[in-house]
Amino acid sequence: MKTDAFALRHIGPRESDLQHMFKTIGVKDMAQLLYETFPDGIRLKQDLQLDPAMTEYEYLTHITQLGAKNKVFKSYIGLGYHPAIVPPVIQRNIFENPGWYTAYTPYQAEIAQGRLEALLNYQTTIIELTGMEIANASLLDEATAAAEAMALLFDVRTRDQKKNNVNKFFVSEEILPQTLSVLQTRATPHGIELVVGNHEAFDFSEEFFGAIIQYPGKYGQVYDYAGFINTAKAKEIKVAVAADILSLVKLTPPGELGADVVVGTTQRFGIPMGYGGPHAAYFATKDEYKRSMPGRIIGVSIDANGNPALRMALGTREQHIKREKATSNICTAQVLLAVMAGMYAVYHGPKGLQYIANKVHASAVTAAKALSIIGVNQVNTAFFDTLLVKADATKVRAIAEKNEVNFFYPNNESVSISFNETTSLSDINTIVAIFAEAVGKSAVHVSELATETHLPEKLIRTSSFLKHEVFNSHHSESQLMRYIKKLERKDLSLNHSMISLGSCTMKLNAAAEMLPLSMPNWNSIHPFAPADQVQGYLTMLKKLEQQLTVITGFKGTSLQPNSGAQGEYAGLMAIRAYHISRGEGHRNVCLIPSSAHGTNPASAAMAGMKIIVTKTTPEGNIDVEDLRARAIEHKDDLSCLMVTYPSTHGVYESSIIEITQIIHDNGGLVYMDGANMNAQVGLTNPATIGADVCHLNLHKTFAIPHGGGGPGVGPICVNEKLVDFLPTNPVVATGGKNAISAISAAPYGSALVCLISYGYICMLGAEGLRSSTEHAILNANYMKARFEGHYPILYSGEMGRAAHEMILDCREFKQKGVEVGDIAKRLMDYGFHAPTVSFPVAGTLMIEPTESEDLAELDRFCDALIAIRKEIEESSADDHNTVLHNAPHTLAMLTAERWDFPYSREKAAFPLEYIAENKFWPSVRRIDDAYGDRNLVCSCAPIEAYIES
Repeated sequence: MKTDAFALRHIGPRESDLQHMFKTIGVKDMAQLLYETFPDGIRLKQDLQLDPAMTEYEYLTHITQLGAKNKVFKSYIGLGYHPAIVPPVIQRNIFENPGWYTAYTPYQAEIAQGRLEALLNYQTTIIELTGMEIANASLLDEATAAAEAMALLFDVRTRDQKKNNVNKFFVSEEILPQTLSVLQTRATPHGIELVVGNHEAFDFSEEFFGAIIQYPGKYGQVYDYAGFINTAKAKEIKVAVAADILSLVKLTPPGELGADVVVGTTQRFGIPMGYGGPHAAYFATKDEYKRSMPGRIIGVSIDANGNPALRMALGTREQHIKREKATSNICTAQVLLAVMAGMYAVYHGPKGLQYIANKVHASAVTAAKALSIIGVNQVNTAFFDTLLVKADATKVRAIAEKNEVNFFYPNNESVSISFNETTSLSDINTIVAIFAEAVGKSAVHVSELATETHLPEKLIRTSSFLKHEVFNSHHSESQLMRYIKKLERKDLSLNHSMISLGSCTMKLNAAAEMLPLSMPNWNSIHPFAPADQVQGYLTMLKKLEQQLTVITGFKGTSLQPNSGAQGEYAGLMAIRAYHISRGEGHRNVCLIPSSAHGTNPASAAMAGMKIIVTKTTPEGNIDVEDLRARAIEHKDDLSCLMVTYPSTHGVYESSIIEITQIIHDNGGLVYMDGANMNAQVGLTNPATIGADVCHLNLHKTFAIPHGGGGPGVGPICVNEKLVDFLPTNPVVATGGKNAISAISAAPYGSALVCLISYGYICMLGAEGLRSSTEHAILNANYMKARFEGHYPILYSGEMGRAAHEMILDCREFKQKGVEVGDIAKRLMDYGFHAPTVSFPVAGTLMIEPTESEDLAELDRFCDALIAIRKEIEESSADDHNTVLHNAPHTLAMLTAERWDFPYSREKAAFPLEYIAENKFWPSVRRIDDAYGDRNLVCSCAPIEAYIES
């Protein structure tokens, strides 16, 4: 056994298991399985040209040495990113804890109550600090949240505004530069006209439907926007406010000023800068706009006993339901980061947050006073944490960098200095000394923080916040550690059992891949730090781009999209730019098979495309003749085809090259959805099948944890036609020669977690990557063989094989009164998370085991579903008091004095022998979804509710 081979640790089945698995499937070896599964015409002819695989030890040595090339300067750059203190109790127990970072999106709420409670705390924090009525469970970053706000305000225009095609959106020149760039990207396809200007000179004409303002402004000035918002409202212009979350502890909340939407980032609530991400953006609005709000909302409902229980609310708003009618394609939140930010608020409480905000403000005031003594004056008449200083920027920069300090330099005569919770008196004295040297004066020594304020008196916050018990109970480390553990115990994650979600690829997130995320040389870097300070990052990111380019067979890669949906959108916008560059901007028809992910049509609609849905055959494949007919019909306007490969039905369609050729013959390009890339790596690639662009879900195929619903990363890889159009950033230039404007806020998106995928590829190498794909196919076909005779398998390849996933058809069980949801809930009693339910076909389960699961775990899961199949046979349509209908069964049910069910307690909770060794108890009974939507509650109950009770 080669103990230092990473592939040995990553891939589940042992060499000794293979013959048993092959025999069960009915093949003699891996070669025969691949021959019967995989179209020969698309097989790669040689191995991927990647560096030899590293051992875990070699990789960690390498990444430590590479990290040493990053220079961790004191950062006062600001622009939405600040050094933050991650409380060690949160770092160790959440950020570094697989119980939190390996969980899936909480679609099965009964086994996700801990994460849902943590997200409810987060939503409550946002609602109370912003003064708004409802908040979602996080978005991707501040810039994309601002773009979502613009889209919401466009969607909720008045009837007259829609009738008159009112399409102008005012953007304050105080907005962050990266936010402006993303707004420009999003506005164009919708026909929204951005007007950038001074909010104090805005004319409030009827041509505008909305506006966005920055609070405080990008260089720190605090404006009183009450008059602006009131005048806008009188003219039926709705207003979004991009607000610094920590400043809202001190400043009047935008909701109290009359804002319609408030957005921002919670990065400074205990989340590392990480060279740009991942961070949890927040989005809060009025209750009347909840049906148009993007992202996920956590709501309070009740379970089968009438007890309070949490769930994701208002799912009908989401792109998976609304498809091309969706105003957003968001499929990934930033749950892990939102949980951290919410816990930061829980740990510090209202008084702790006030202390931190006061210290940050006092640091800025103290520095301003000391600088004025040496003749260096700042121009902000009111500020929270940021000074705008008039000085020779070139001279200041040279001295600052010599002292390992970074400021932001808007122009040659200005320096912007943003203070943060890590700033000490010593840091302030260093800053003053830098400016003293620049102006040839003696430095003034500061020995204590100033006590006065530079906030406008009328804007000082008077309303209280975070009064709920949870924010006032866990302020010692013991208390918070136990609270975090209490929540963790309610959630089923990969550290408990396999999560076999089809299309979601819940594979091992190896410890060696995760460790570098806690290294300061990687997580403490500002995304706009000078290039010579981030050589480790630039080397790693460039190498990862090259690795992904090789794997996909393409020409170039952009790591900027920070979710799969963002990758879809980025790819479509690159296609759009390509057609425009050729004088064919009229090409706007996007063909999408009816089996596609819901984000596909939503992304195409956001990119301004006209969507034509094509048929699938009874076998679940793309109907080639219907596709050909639609392509020819629209050949003058055809922009692209969006296709998933292997198909969403878990089959390698042998006609894929014919399909892509049809699109090219009719003037279009091919976008390949990378959701199923785990069945391609090392065996084929998007270039070989004829695609022009694909996005990759790094949080699927390339081992970034799902984090309970995020972070995700969705880079796009493109061929030579599209490489010039890869996206850029307004502060740090990236992308192609004719780059589209920004897709997300940071130049390289969620750069910190890109380390995980980099490590995954480095440690597996070409052989390990190919072997991972082969074992994913092996595991899926082994499970398929075990299920045959128990469950109908909906689709198979031409020789009866599955790709890396399969669909079990559960629709016939309705005759027994059993719905697919009953099977999903019953699996919880067996210690498993359900596979993907009712996607892509209603009434089915889509199962993907990944290569990481070992034979014993595969067998446990198969045994569970086969046992449930016997329970289905015992059911009848007339009887709803069955083990399936009452699932899941909680510990409270099993230990209650009364047992009013016609089956034993043992059958309810311990139906198979293995369960007793490691029983996972759902913490609530089955949740009433309809009740939660009818009685929408999305924050912690007010303290009065506890007083009255």
